Amino acid sequence: MISRRQEDIRIQDARHTHATIMLKQGVHPKVVQERLGHSSISTTLDTYSHVAPGLRQAAANGFDDILNRQSKLDKELADLIQD
Repeated sequence: MISRRQEDIRIQDARHTHATIMLKQGVHPKVVQERLGHSSISTTLDTYSHVAPGLRQAAANGFDDILNRQSKLDKELADLIQD
């Protein structure tokens, strides 16, 4: 254990903090899995899925952006064809 201001910090606590910070910074879970030495990505995701609840929303927003961009391009192309 590492002693810090009369508080004991376990190595496991440091690992958990490290993983949490990486995931909150947007590091891909596969990278976190490899750094922690988990044998399976499911271990990492099961343990840390609570850390990034915004991932689903971010994925949905990204997909929506792609669709909107494509829609805009389709409209611009249609306008060019009609002119």
